[in-house]
Amino acid sequence: MNTLKIQNQAWTAFSVNRYQKNQSETTRTLEKLSGGDKLTRAANNASGLSISETMRGQIRGLAKAQQNMQDGISVLEVTDAGLQHVNSVLQRMRELAVQSSTDTVTNDDRVAVEQELNQLLQSINDTSKDLEFNTQNILGNVRPLYIHVGANSGQKMRIDTVNISTSQLGLAIAEISTREKAEELISKVDKAQSIISKHLATTGSDYESLMHHKENVSNTEISLQRTESLIRDPDMALEMMDFVKQGIRQKGDELLIKQTNQNVIDILGLFK
Repeated sequence: MNTLKIQNQAWTAFSVNRYQKNQSETTRTLEKLSGGDKLTRAANNASGLSISETMRGQIRGLAKAQQNMQDGISVLEVTDAGLQHVNSVLQRMRELAVQSSTDTVTNDDRVAVEQELNQLLQSINDTSKDLEFNTQNILGNVRPLYIHVGANSGQKMRIDTVNISTSQLGLAIAEISTREKAEELISKVDKAQSIISKHLATTGSDYESLMHHKENVSNTEISLQRTESLIRDPDMALEMMDFVKQGIRQKGDELLIKQTNQNVIDILGLFK
């Protein structure tokens, strides 16, 4: 006795399997398109994900290092402003000393000039004591400031604070009550100006060094970001093309499953 069979299971199983596989691919493509990241899971590219995470750590470290250097640059800018102020005060002190170092001025004149001199000396000490950055005194004592300038351990630069108090400048005793003392003060002020000039030169050198290093770190960060982008960022045009192709395949699979089922129904209808 012959048995009648309707061969539909193989085609249906094939179509369903392909439909499910295509649906999984569509889901992954949508994850990339919606999240903007083609490494949504380690299975996508385990080694690429590891490299990318290392790069991200470096990129974030370099960004923070640039903030550190900007703070260091700000410290140097404040230092420069304080030194420039003291330098202008010293110039005025020298003028007063020259003015009082001649016998054409009277003692009363020198008394009046000495009052201004004392105010100028106090201004230097106030600058030394009160000028701060982030509550830290930067012109009243000498100490190193280490600026972390990279993403890794040990990458640092050193800048030093300075002390520009009158005692450190050799002006603890500054008088112009006589011609001789006024002439002596001229020499003292010249030495003090030489000290300030050296501090200004060092500050300028540190400033330029930090600026160049910050620019180099910025360029390195940009290069790493580009490389990391090639690993993680999806090609949106390519992913959209895949998404469209997956949609077409999915519609085809749906039609094939529907047609196979309809054929079975039609054949069974013949036996009614």
